Amino acid sequence: MRFIAYFFYRFFILLFSIMPFWVAYLFADLAFVLVYYIVPYRKKVVVSNLTSSFPEKSKAEIAHLTRKFYLHLANIMVESLKGLSMSKAQIIKRHRVVNPELMDAYYAKGQSVIGVTAHYGNWEWGAFSGGVQVKLGMVAFYKPITNKLIDGDMKRRRSKFNSKLASIRETAMTFKANVNHKVAFLMAADQAPSNLRDCYWLPFLNHPDTPWLHGPEKYARLYNLPVIYVDIQRVKRGYYELTLSTLADSPNELPDGEITARYARKLEQAIIAEPTYWLWSHRRWKRKKQAI
Repeated sequence: MRFIAYFFYRFFILLFSIMPFWVAYLFADLAFVLVYYIVPYRKKVVVSNLTSSFPEKSKAEIAHLTRKFYLHLANIMVESLKGLSMSKAQIIKRHRVVNPELMDAYYAKGQSVIGVTAHYGNWEWGAFSGGVQVKLGMVAFYKPITNKLIDGDMKRRRSKFNSKLASIRETAMTFKANVNHKVAFLMAADQAPSNLRDCYWLPFLNHPDTPWLHGPEKYARLYNLPVIYVDIQRVKRGYYELTLSTLADSPNELPDGEITARYARKLEQAIIAEPTYWLWSHRRWKRKKQAI
């Protein structure tokens, strides 16, 4: 079965590598019809998350945001496939880092950093764009795919431009092996943590207690690494801009939890400004603090 899945995976990679973007987005339109109308993908989860996060919005407004989210999700599905065969020129044009000099300054000092982003905008192209637009090497953490054939090929393709992927299961080892090599460790920290006893609890999007992964703050303090927030904003279909800002330059001088709180506030501001581009299908609030 895994060989059949791998065959179709390679077929679609080849297919999307030869088609222009405008044709790829026709597939995105078809994918939208599929996941929104025909086989609704986690629609109850999306509506529930939006409703609880924006209680002031009417049912009609929630329905409008839901539809826009699924349009964006369909784009991301196609863009993730298309990204595996994009050239450097396409990456720079379509996923532009607005101020790479912020990270380049740390490269000049011989210092590694942690870059924190979220499942907002187009996060799939992050390892590509950083690898070709900043001087620091990129180490992006990801959750391995069960099919080892697909996982190996995808890892190779996403590591082609001065970047490499590392399993989230090998986070500690990856930091230890690379921290002295002038790299940016890219971490998406807006997933729901599996261990509620080892996380930070913060108010977020009208939810008084939201659990946050402790990883970025933990490793920032352990190695005294600056933490950079990567804000990904959609300009138009297929085009994004990444703006870097410093969350913490000297992590160990801040109170415990402050780095995570700053990250949460940055992300919350982006979502409130434009809710469409966050991954609302994620069961962000499925676990409660009382469950500890």
